[in-house]
Amino acid sequence: MSNVSVLQAGLACCGVESSSVDLVSGAWEQTESVSKLSAAQHILVIAGTVTQALAPTVKSAYDALQEPKVVVAFGACAISGGPYWDSYSVVSGAHQIVPVDIQVPGCPPGPEELAAALMQAVELATK
Repeated sequence: MSNVSVLQAGLACCGVESSSVDLVSGAWEQTESVSKLSAAQHILVIAGTVTQALAPTVKSAYDALQEPKVVVAFGACAISGGPYWDSYSVVSGAHQIVPVDIQVPGCPPGPEELAAALMQAVELATK
């Protein structure tokens, strides 16, 4: 595989933090938002709270990824629902919707942690 592209689903506080990763690392040479979804992406970064209303969009984004698919859950909300885990409108972790390959804990984790996770995701996607 000559090219790996990342689809960023920045949904809350972690979404803001994840967008700064390109300032600390060259890990994200190609990023797209969910609104610019194409079949060229292999890596989905879910950053922030996934609500019941957004769950179908996250699932559609995952389904549209090109094989091999790699999912990164960035932050406590994406991993477990964060402080909102028991809310009727919040999914208690992205793993409830799609398979998650890499978890980056924190509230929010720093861009350095995401850069490291992206490097790991690229390794998984290029095996």
